[in-house]
Amino acid sequence: MKIFRNFFDSIKPHFEEGGKFEKLHPAYDAFETFMFVPAHTTTSGAHIRDAIDLKRTMALVVFAMLPALLFGMYNIGYQHFVQLDEAYTFWDAFLYGAGKVVPFIVVSYGVGLGIEFLFASIRGHQVNEGYLVSGMLIPLIMPIDVPLWMVAVAVVFAVVIGKEVFGGTGMNLLNPALTARAFLFFAYPTFMSGNKVWVSNPDGVDAISGETILGSLAQGVSAIGPDAVAPRSYSALDAFLGFIPGSIGETSTLAIIIGAFILVYTGVGSWKIMLSALIGGSLMGMIFNGFAVNELMATPWYEHLVIGGFAFGVVFMATDPVTASQTEKGKWIYGFLVGFFAIMIRVFNPAYPEGIMLAILLMNVFAPLIDHYVVQANINRRLARLKTAKVA
Repeated sequence: MKIFRNFFDSIKPHFEEGGKFEKLHPAYDAFETFMFVPAHTTTSGAHIRDAIDLKRTMALVVFAMLPALLFGMYNIGYQHFVQLDEAYTFWDAFLYGAGKVVPFIVVSYGVGLGIEFLFASIRGHQVNEGYLVSGMLIPLIMPIDVPLWMVAVAVVFAVVIGKEVFGGTGMNLLNPALTARAFLFFAYPTFMSGNKVWVSNPDGVDAISGETILGSLAQGVSAIGPDAVAPRSYSALDAFLGFIPGSIGETSTLAIIIGAFILVYTGVGSWKIMLSALIGGSLMGMIFNGFAVNELMATPWYEHLVIGGFAFGVVFMATDPVTASQTEKGKWIYGFLVGFFAIMIRVFNPAYPEGIMLAILLMNVFAPLIDHYVVQANINRRLARLKTAKVA
């Protein structure tokens, strides 16, 4: 690493005050602090002394997403060859999927970080680290054949409208990645739903029908379990492992669980939010199972947890430390309502059976209110104890 340290030290004077590239100092600082932990510390505002800084924390989240990303690459190729009924090997499927997914990642990071560098240069502050995670999340929650220009537009909207207008990383009200997906869903709905957007079909073969399990259930046709009657049916194990159509990184619950263990073990992700969301989703599923007047209601509660984007949203987006609740009790309430509302929206809204996105965005808005009442309740209890002590 010494060669890189010498390189950064040699060009640093050009980016400091008075240098030829003084205005590009935020960009230089971003690359330097990504490669090396900075030697300076925070001098103002609330801060915590820790062994790693924000860039290293964000890198851990990206690392936790790698199992979902790698499996997503394979599944994209797998779904493509299975739909065409063509022979393939593991590497055929993986390389085909990688060829489709990597451009998404390049566009997401290229456009997003470009905007971050621009805002940092204009405002004269450091480049925000938050997009290291959002830049990976955005591709993973997209259907595979969304045009790259739409991904770029969604990234611009998410970074500028969803984050920078609030003051940048740490100030945003809504999760940027979900803001990007919500923007595309409402602006270009035909590219974000339907039975042909979830499986890569570059040759325009009309025979391909990549309907998701949730899409079939919303139409009253069972596509999962022993009673499935859809043209393409899946077992609960298929859904758990991820061999189903869906967004790039959302299909494999197993890969997502591996990522969850990484986040919890490193202390980056809140296990309280994950567990409470699981409880909330399970309870809502059980309540609907008691009525079972349509296929979505009749779907066993545990199957609701492994289909669609429920698991991915709970692990990687509901736990966003900026937009989630901050208090310990608030995390339990926030997570429970995310899971509860996700299944409720999924069942009550056949036009949009995947409810985790709307549930998380809704709870992002209410997270500050939840924390306010938790803190106020603690204050009221302490005041009551003080009054009791004075009387005694």
